Amino acid sequence: MRSTRPSFTARRERGARRGASSRLAAVALVSALALTATACESGDDTNADDQASASASASAAGDGKIRIPDDIKDRLKEHGIDLDKWRNGAWKNWDRDDWLREAKDFVNPIIKGLWDPDRMRDADDPDRGVDDSDLSDDQGVTDPEPAPVRAKAVPPSYHANAPEAGKVFFDSPEGTMVCSATVVRDPAHPGKSNLVWTAGHCVHAGKKGGWYRNLAFVPSYNDSGMSTEKIQSATKEQVAPYGVWWADWAQTSDQWIEQGGASGGDGASYDFAVIHVTPEEGNGGKSLEETVGSALPVDFKAPAVGKIQTLTATGYPAAPPYDGQTLYRCQDKPGRLSLNASDPTMYRIGCTMTGGSSGGGWVATGADGKPALVSNTSIGPVSSGWLAGPRLGEVAKGVYDAVSKKYAAGN
Repeated sequence: MRSTRPSFTARRERGARRGASSRLAAVALVSALALTATACESGDDTNADDQASASASASAAGDGKIRIPDDIKDRLKEHGIDLDKWRNGAWKNWDRDDWLREAKDFVNPIIKGLWDPDRMRDADDPDRGVDDSDLSDDQGVTDPEPAPVRAKAVPPSYHANAPEAGKVFFDSPEGTMVCSATVVRDPAHPGKSNLVWTAGHCVHAGKKGGWYRNLAFVPSYNDSGMSTEKIQSATKEQVAPYGVWWADWAQTSDQWIEQGGASGGDGASYDFAVIHVTPEEGNGGKSLEETVGSALPVDFKAPAVGKIQTLTATGYPAAPPYDGQTLYRCQDKPGRLSLNASDPTMYRIGCTMTGGSSGGGWVATGADGKPALVSNTSIGPVSSGWLAGPRLGEVAKGVYDAVSKKYAAGN
């Protein structure tokens, strides 16, 4: 999460123990290289629409394999991107000029086997926090800071108790990172969604960077709740029982790309993203929703704080005292947090989860008595006593609808 001079995972969960303009659009390239997401450190990985939003994409063939049209390959070469070289490690080049130049090109070829259990286990959180000085000049409505609520471990199996939750893995200039995410419904494909909701800072660095790379989602990561010791020798099937799903399109808000940063509250009110995924391995034609058996609806009507009795935030905190291997949740009555009077007021709850939980879903019970996603973890203080997330309104709906519409025909 991101800190407001604090630390939290609201942007990129920093990884590696080893260490837009408006309407910015990006062509996401996913080749027939098999992509995978893992979690941590950098190292030798050669084995391994109309809305104001930024996006990236790729096209899929009927056999389930990703294929890139020749014209797109030619356009990539014009930008100095050779997919064969990329697959063999060129993605590790984070030269600032190239990274910024390529910000409009979300390049995410599937690199099969890249996200093995070791990389996933070691992925770090993208520390993003807020300190008191960041809050002192708030001009909007901010309620008193909530009392810390101790995060509780979700009982395994996670799939039985929080089937929509999972981890997002990606690479950044700082190393291998990790965030949390949620499987959400796709109005264009009822019951067959391939959409994942997370934080904007988990897919794009904001105003000082570009798109992150090797972006992949693992639903129900460590589903059986293995201990840190046991997970050291776990197989990929044990760590990722529902597979590794690579992003073939990612989209976030223009506000995040224009304002967002690794720390502080800039862009936090628009710190959300939607990812469209495809399986790393053959999946018998099943969608992500069919594979995990569930997907949450998204409520874009931004319920007023007074109308929400409790919010439940779920994620995989990776910064101490947590290690990123266990799924946790916090439940609290929300308050309001305003970092900028001109931006939408955010939800805030007491919660001790740390970086790594960024992007994790916030769920509330709707008027129909059923759970719905209303926010995601974005920022928190360095001291890890509370979390804040954006209220999902028209801009968020625009990002969501754009991704859904892109894959409405045929995919």
